[in-house]
Amino acid sequence: MNYRLLAFLLFLTAPLLAQEPSADRIQKHIEKLASDKMKGRGTGSRENAKAATYIARHFRKYGLKPLGDDGYYQHFTARVRRVVVTDSVRKAANVIGFLDNGATNTILIGAHYDHLGTGNQGSSLAENAQGQIHNGADDNASGVAGLLELAQYYANNGVKEPYNILFMGFGAEELGLLGSRHFLNHPTLPLDRLNFMICMDMIGRYDPNRGVGIGGYGTADAWPDVFKDVTAGIKFFTDRAGNGGSDNAAFYAKQIPVLFFHTGGHPDYHKPGDDPEKIDAKAEEEILRLEIKVIDNAMKLPKMTFTPVK
Repeated sequence: MNYRLLAFLLFLTAPLLAQEPSADRIQKHIEKLASDKMKGRGTGSRENAKAATYIARHFRKYGLKPLGDDGYYQHFTARVRRVVVTDSVRKAANVIGFLDNGATNTILIGAHYDHLGTGNQGSSLAENAQGQIHNGADDNASGVAGLLELAQYYANNGVKEPYNILFMGFGAEELGLLGSRHFLNHPTLPLDRLNFMICMDMIGRYDPNRGVGIGGYGTADAWPDVFKDVTAGIKFFTDRAGNGGSDNAAFYAKQIPVLFFHTGGHPDYHKPGDDPEKIDAKAEEEILRLEIKVIDNAMKLPKMTFTPVK
């Protein structure tokens, strides 16, 4: 064996391999975002702002271009409506990074980073919820970890894709998809240049009996071609509907094709028990590898045409 040649080939491939999705990095992102110190990332809280800063710092590290109205941030006002609180009006922000490949059209990859805080903004399913930290490891630190892993991969894979990619951490999803709706009403790039939207919400509690669900399969006639011959290290299934579940619903309402990746409900949903140690980071790594295959296949095709799901 020519060890010098082998060493040279390993040297060339090491940067790409380093950008592949990593269970270790996924777990570290989730442990950071869903620690007790982050107090559940409730909208308007100091900890929610810290989560936004965490995302922006990684976007900057990956070399993404800021595409908010204030650097990486797109600020907006959110309102708590499900319960009566004295501080119902709260500051929020989307975090937006842009991979500019000089293309005409763009795909969007997104995940919301807010959660329920200490149970004082509604939506908790726990008894005596107020005062209890809802860490939201699966919902949705897992999706943010996926967002950051995909951002790192595409920003540093050495490939100039035929589409630009917009990476977005949505704020105030738990208050009613407020961040995604704000972006769609105040877009920082033309919406008619968006090809499709990928949404990740709760991708950290993989059940091998169920598999990972992929909603939105019916939102474009091209999706069956995209998924043709796609295989994965985990079980997955598709669902035609694209108008429910998470921020993908806001994009569907604007007639933009979507895919929504999720590993399904569990007993800790919207409860204080949604903690980092319950995450299956290795399975999430495989989910992200599946997403890369799907995204890469989709980028080989012309811009999609939206189809409503009946």
